[in-house]
Amino acid sequence: MESSKQDPHLSRINAYRKKQRDSFPPIFDLGSAKKYVDTMGYIFFWPILGFDYPSLWHAVAGDRPVTYDDPANVTWSWKDQSLSAKIWYYSKLVRKKATFVSLAVAPFFYALTDNFGDPDTDHLQQYSDGRMTHAAKNVYEALLAEGPLHTIDLKKKAKLQSASADSEFNRAMEQLQCDMKVVPVGIAQAGAWRYSFIYDLVHRQFPEIPNSARTITESCARAELVRIYLTNVGGVSLQQANKFFAWQPHFIKKTLDQLSESGFLFVTKIDGKDMVLLKSLI
Repeated sequence: MESSKQDPHLSRINAYRKKQRDSFPPIFDLGSAKKYVDTMGYIFFWPILGFDYPSLWHAVAGDRPVTYDDPANVTWSWKDQSLSAKIWYYSKLVRKKATFVSLAVAPFFYALTDNFGDPDTDHLQQYSDGRMTHAAKNVYEALLAEGPLHTIDLKKKAKLQSASADSEFNRAMEQLQCDMKVVPVGIAQAGAWRYSFIYDLVHRQFPEIPNSARTITESCARAELVRIYLTNVGGVSLQQANKFFAWQPHFIKKTLDQLSESGFLFVTKIDGKDMVLLKSLI
């Protein structure tokens, strides 16, 4: 008969996550939401299937499913209010999902992007190298020439306004947000739903982010992002860590080795899986 007793490491991880959730004061307005993001470093907007990682929804609503008539959907209006206030960095970033990032942490993400030189011309090299789609190039250049544009006008300027170009436009916006080139900066009453994101270029809206990123090496950036991740979850499988960051396997291994040598984490096997845990959970 198999024992139902849980591995003590898993028990410590679960207890750690509960303590993390319970230790933060209730989030009741945009100001307390900002404090939460600043404390956590970076979080998702919504809970993401397959990833037990903090989100603003769970911080406000607790561990219950997302429904659109839930009072916790006040988080949607907080997000909209925050875009022009620049109290955090909000974009599709981690896992290509809506992510809130503390302004202190955003440069570490930026240090891992393809933005190395002049933002007026960097994209041309990426396009030439095949690392940027034609649609993404058109969108970037439209914003570069015109300044902030809402989605409807941006599609027109990028020559992607036809219904058949929707998926192409969406992929372009996803690519540009993940590479921290484009960011939503407001909401316009445009389109059929009278609701449309306004976008602009990151280096124009947040010049402090690329400026700060210049002094951050890639290894330092990876180590800091993994450190924050593990501080927020306590421990995860190596497979889950690889999936979360979607880096080349040798990058995650090198980063984990670095943090292990510093005494921050350790790697062990639990139920046959390689697990990465905070050293404090030993």
